[in-house]
This record gives sequence, structure tokens and C-alpha cells, in this order.
Amino acid sequence: MQDTRRRLVCNFSRVQSVFDDCLAHAQMKLSDAGVDAYVDGAQVICKMGRGEEPVLVFLEEMPLVAAQVGEEIIAEVVEFTRKLARTPNSKAIPPFLQSLAAAARHLESHQLFREYLQLVWQTMERTSPKVHGIDSMYTSECLPDFLKSAPFLLGQLSLGGLKNWVDYGIKGYPNDPERQRDYFLLQSADSRAVLQRERHGTLLTDHERQLDLYLRGLWSNEAVFLPYSLAFDQLRKPAPYLDDNGIHLPDVYDDFPPSPTCGKISGINRYRALLAHVSAHRRWTSPIMADNFSPFQRISIEVFEDSRVEWLAMQEYPGLREQWQALHPMPQEVEHEKGVSYIRHRLAMLSRALLDPGHGYTHPSILKYIAQFNALMAAGNTDTKAMIDLGIHFISESRLRSDSSAKVYFDDTEIDYRDDNRLMWRFFEDGDEEVYEARPRKAQPEEQGDEAKMPPRLYPEWDYLAKHYNPDWVSLYEHLHPGGDAAYIDQLLAKHSALAKKLKKIIDMLKPQQKVRVRYQEEGSELDLDVAIRSLIDFKSGAQPDSRINMSHKNDGRSIAVSLLLDLSASLGDVPEGCTQSKLELSQEAVSLLAWAVEQMGDPFAIGGFHSDTRHEVRYLHFKGYKEQWGDEVKARLAAMDAGFSTRMGAALRHAGHYLGHQQADKKLLLVLTDGEPADIDSQDPRHLIEDAKIAVRELDQQGIYTYCINLDPKADAYVADIFGKHYAVIDNIQRLPERLPQLFMALTK
Repeated sequence: MQDTRRRLVCNFSRVQSVFDDCLAHAQMKLSDAGVDAYVDGAQVICKMGRGEEPVLVFLEEMPLVAAQVGEEIIAEVVEFTRKLARTPNSKAIPPFLQSLAAAARHLESHQLFREYLQLVWQTMERTSPKVHGIDSMYTSECLPDFLKSAPFLLGQLSLGGLKNWVDYGIKGYPNDPERQRDYFLLQSADSRAVLQRERHGTLLTDHERQLDLYLRGLWSNEAVFLPYSLAFDQLRKPAPYLDDNGIHLPDVYDDFPPSPTCGKISGINRYRALLAHVSAHRRWTSPIMADNFSPFQRISIEVFEDSRVEWLAMQEYPGLREQWQALHPMPQEVEHEKGVSYIRHRLAMLSRALLDPGHGYTHPSILKYIAQFNALMAAGNTDTKAMIDLGIHFISESRLRSDSSAKVYFDDTEIDYRDDNRLMWRFFEDGDEEVYEARPRKAQPEEQGDEAKMPPRLYPEWDYLAKHYNPDWVSLYEHLHPGGDAAYIDQLLAKHSALAKKLKKIIDMLKPQQKVRVRYQEEGSELDLDVAIRSLIDFKSGAQPDSRINMSHKNDGRSIAVSLLLDLSASLGDVPEGCTQSKLELSQEAVSLLAWAVEQMGDPFAIGGFHSDTRHEVRYLHFKGYKEQWGDEVKARLAAMDAGFSTRMGAALRHAGHYLGHQQADKKLLLVLTDGEPADIDSQDPRHLIEDAKIAVRELDQQGIYTYCINLDPKADAYVADIFGKHYAVIDNIQRLPERLPQLFMALTK
């Protein structure tokens, strides 16, 4: 692959600082052609002259979007952004790009994603002020607000529901821009009421895991679910279908109203009924050539084949009959109107009669072919080809002259839980029937270095004013901290040798003293005599001896994993009043002593640091991993510790908690060493990042992770309790930090 790094010509320093990481992420997710389109798209957006924000958001979000809905979407997004830049609404470009990852994640389909782009454009046009019916140069004040709310709304509504919600906001306040803005920001009672009204039905994205388990458990197969919306194509609504890419099904199902034979069918059960029918086709249907049959013959054959696979499925799972009967329409025998085609009605009656023994129909052809079908199925060994004769003969015997009429009777003929049977047919020539939605296959990435295998991670951030998360809002990049001179840390430890001796005595008392035998080990520290003698007796008597004749020992009473998170913001380089050392130097001494002490205790222990330069670049630097020993490599990284930039704490807490949560320990402790409140240069509201950090601590607590803050700011009482509750300590005398930090750790882990 050619070196795409040289192709991005962009003078924004922040873009250049994160481009290599974003490129590595794209190379892991996309094919070579996709990576080229990705870099070309970033170049186009950079040249639009709209600042660094759109470029950064595009670089962060687009690999996830393209991997989810297809690489061809990259060019479409770039072209859409270019069109948006030509309008007075260029300020909406960053929130538009920011919403794409959430849209791709919830919609999961290229077609639905295109419809989302269309909805964004229509919203812009309909909310832009016009003068005498002509588009003016005024911007749409509501478009950025809508795009900021879109990720949250997509998590609550189907795409059709979102369209209805937008329609109400536009039509409800055509001459009141302020109230319209409140509506799109979800701050008015009307917007929340309409949101609640449109939250009907069962969203596919909320139940994919359950449906996947249903397929695996009952049908022993799996498939990709590709949703489509029923809200946009009103004239020719799409039907479910199965192709090589997966199962295409509606993005939302409402509960099915009660029938005389069955109660209300929930949305999730409608999905299950659809998947059961499709899975039956996958198991028992064999493709046949379509060119040998007329259109009427084909739809008749399809009815018999649908009934055949359902008959076989009901032999295995009898409970399916009740659900399918409830979802299948029950056409009534009606008098034929002259000049109207009743072929769909006749086939729907046949389908219902084949499924429902108590159908009550009197049509002679229907009764004749029900008997033939049942006799054929009772004889066994049927296949798809056996349905051909039934289908052809039924359509020949029952056909009427009016069947070719353009006026068709449609009442009670739509069976919406069945697919369109497109994989049942094969064609000699390409035709309209086989124009399938293409889904590109991801090429395998080339072997890359360790640094390139650490893609940026996107984390949500809590918006306390809107009372919801901004999804995929913060981009966090992680790397190993570069090394320095390990001897410097040894000098710091020697400086505090007296303190180390005192800590050693405390450590010896805290260490678990009681040893417990772990028996029945194939490899161990010593022989388990009882088991060994029993195995020897078995061997002598001709029985199979137990090979687990060894045992080992473990300490009982302590199971703790610890993560130390260091705030490496620029203020750490300050020298406090009355001190000769900077906060950074004192932190190095304290962390070195703490790491030495934890190593003596034997607890799994990790050290990480963070700083931020806006939400687009939070750097997380690894000093020590849980499985790394306290040695020269770790000391060298601590010796090179440096300070810079700002303190976006929420994302760093979530990331440290992500690694700590995977440790096998009874108690998990996250220690945070900081010297100030959360802040960043792109956050104007001082409460914003404090509230986000507070929510992050609450999330960790729900995961069973105990968070404790050691704060070096004398004014910390004004904000630290808001974030950590009572779990914090403020060290007023910073010179005592090397002594206090290990002592606090030991007090917390007794």
C-alpha cells in the first residue's frame, strides 16, 4: 500500500498530531481503497477553509461509519459536506459529522443512512428563512441544534419516528424561531411529548442481541441484520428479504393487534416470527430457475413453498403455528367485481388455508390443492421442486380472465412476516429481481507495528444541561510513555530510604500470612502425598490413576487490583509556594514509592497518566501495566514524566476503569492523583467537565470499581466532593506527598 500519510496537506497542528493514530485506525477498519478515500475526504474538508474542527471530527468518526455501512459512504459524506459548505449553514458541519457515527450505529444500513442524509438536508431547507418564497442568505438556526440532538434521538426512535418528530417541530412553530430552537434542543414540553409519542414499537437496534441468540439457539445459524425503514417509501413499501449480505428487516415493529384466536403479538415476537420463516427457508429451500415460469406461476409456487417450509418448521416447533396464524391475514370470500384481478386474494386464501386447518373456505380449487399438499407432506421427502407442480396446476385451474387486469384487489393479502423469496430463484440473465444492496467486504489489514494497533477510542461525555450523553464525543489516544533515565528513580528511592523502611514494616504486617493449599494440581511446588498414594494404588490395581498428584500454596485473604491515574496537565509543572520542587517532581517521588510498596505487597498494579488538548485529543500514557514488573523499563518511563495541556478527566476515568474492570480481583481501586479541577480550552462552562467526571465516577461505582482522589489543590474542597463524594483527600502540605500517598493506599487496602 502506498504511503498515504504524505497525501494529507493540512497546516493545522492538532490535525497533524493525531493523523497517524487516526490513519492506523482506518487501516484496521477499511480496505486500501477505503483508506485512500478516507484520506482524500479529509483533504477535501481541510481545503474547505472551515477550521480544524470538521477535519478532526471526520478523521475520528469516518472509519467507524464506513466499517458499519460500507466504504462508498465516505464519498457521499464528503460530497454532502461540500454541499453544506456552499450554503449559509457551514457552522452545522461539525455537529453533522459528529452525528454520523451514532447514525451508522443505530441505522446499520447504507440505504437508511442515505435517508438520514436526506432528512438532514430537508431539515436545513425547511428551517431556513425565506424572503418572498426564495431562499435567503440567512442560516437555519435550528439545524445545528437538531444535529446535536440527533444521536440521542436515534437511540430512542426509528428513522421514521425521527422524521415525524422533525415534521412536528417544523410545522408547529413556523413563525417562532426561538420556540423552534427549544424544540430541537429537546428543552420544550412539546418536543418531549412528541418524542414519547413516537417511541412506539420495538426498535431492532435495542433487541439485536436477543434476536441473534434466538437464531443461534433455535435454528443453529446466524446472520447480519440489515434494517430498512417503512417511513420513506410510501408507494412501494419494501418487504423483508434474505441475500448474501444478511437478513433485511424493518427497523421497528409495532405490537400486532389481538386476533380472535390469539392475543396481542409484541414487536419482538413479530421479529421472531419473521426470523423463523426466513430460517426455515435457509434450511429447506433449494434455488430453482425462474426463467422457466411465468410471473403468475412463480407467485403460486412461492405460496406452496412458503407453506411447505412452515409445515416443516411447525413439526419441530409446534408453537409457531399460533403466532403465524395470528400474523397471517384472513381474507374473506367475496363476490368478484367485474374487471378486477383477484389473483392475490385467491393466493392469500390458499396460503391461509394451508396454515390454518379451521379456515372455513369453500373454493373448490383451494380445497383440492389443500388435500394434495397435505398428502404430499404426510408422505415425506418433499423438496422445493415438488412444489412446482402444485403451483403450476393451481394457477392453471383457478385462473380467470380478469386476473390480468391492472386493477388488483389488495384487501387482506399482505403477509408481512414473510420474505420476498428472492433467494429461491435463479436467473439466466441479470434482471431487476437481482439488484441487491451491495455490502463491501473489508480487506484484511496489513501487518503493522504495535503503535499502529492502538486505534483512538471514542467515549461519550455527559451534557448536564441537556441531561443526556453526547455519544462518541471525546477521542482518546493511548501510547506507552517514552523512557528516560531509570537511575533517576533509583536516586529518588534512595533519598526516601528511611521512609521506605517504615513502609516495609507496615507492608509486612499487611501481607497475607495465612497460606492455603491448592490440591489436585498436575504441576505444583510439592507432592500431595495422599493423592499420590491413592494414584499408586489405582495403578497397581489396573485402574486409571489420577495424574493430579501435586499441590501448591497461595496466600489467603487479599485480592486487590489497583490503578493509579495521574493528572499530567500543565499546572503540574508549577512550584508551590514555600517549596523548592515542582508538583511534578514531588509526584514522581510519591508514585515511585507507591509503586515500590505495591510491588512488595504483590497486588496487580497499573500506572497511567493523561492530559488533553480539546475533546479531539485526550492523551492516555501508560507507565506500567498490570502484568509488568517494577523494573528499569517502568522506572525509565516515570523518570521521563512530563506535564502539559489540560485536564479532561471523564474520558481518562472511563478508560482507566475499562482496563481495571477486566482484572480478576475481589476489590478494584482506582486512585486519581490530580492538582486541579477538570477543565479544557474548548469547554466554556466550568461545570460541564466537573459534571461529566461525576457521572464517570458513578459509572465506575456501578461496575464495582472504588474510586478515590488525592488532590494537591488547597482549594479543592469547592469541587472535589461534587465529583468523588466523600472519597477524597486534600494534601495541603504538598512536600509530604511522597509520605502520604503510600500511607493512603495502605489505609484503603487493609
